Amino acid sequence: MDQLLANLIAASLAFVGTHFALSHPLRRAVTGAVGEKGFQAVYSLVALATFAWMVLAFRAVPIGVPAWNGQSDLAWAIATAVMLVASVLLVGSFLGNPALPAPNAANLAKHGPHGVFFITRHPMMWSFTFWGLAHVLVSPTPRVIVLSGALAILALAGSRMQDRKKEVLMGGAWSQWERKTSFWPRFGGLARSGAVPWIGGIALWLGASWLHGWLIGIPAGVWRWI
Repeated sequence: MDQLLANLIAASLAFVGTHFALSHPLRRAVTGAVGEKGFQAVYSLVALATFAWMVLAFRAVPIGVPAWNGQSDLAWAIATAVMLVASVLLVGSFLGNPALPAPNAANLAKHGPHGVFFITRHPMMWSFTFWGLAHVLVSPTPRVIVLSGALAILALAGSRMQDRKKEVLMGGAWSQWERKTSFWPRFGGLARSGAVPWIGGIALWLGASWLHGWLIGIPAGVWRWI
């Protein structure tokens, strides 16, 4: 295996592994040693350091040979649509999400699904997963597959672990939320997501894809055809 690619794999494993370790088996021990605020500082520093390592390692790996031709208009059209859904999910995930730290999280869970939560109870995590899938579709090179795969694994496995943790922390409120929502996306819920996630999601989708061409030099989204 190429040394540069091996370094990217190691960085990706470190990024994913430290997230899992600090979020679950090591959280109590670290919090007991340095307190809640200290834990947040440690978590943030480790996440930032491993993410920076992963990004630098990614940039160092040559583009490589793609596993298939992802540059067709069809592939880009599918990826563009997937990124629109991901953008709507991401924006909607900040609106009344009981999974986010908030004093009224239990009450939010008891109220039942709304907005993008008609699609899935983990809209933020699925937005990251769809981001990874879209990028692999149009750029199936070894370095993109490793980076996107790591983020998808972190998002999906982290969602499952979050369910287990929330069942302990929130008890019946989270269990009730689980019964009313779905882990796996139900895309029929897109029609019930509401105006704000769609307006914000479209704005994010257009802005991010425009910046993609400006910063990276590869036109993305609708800008590829404009």
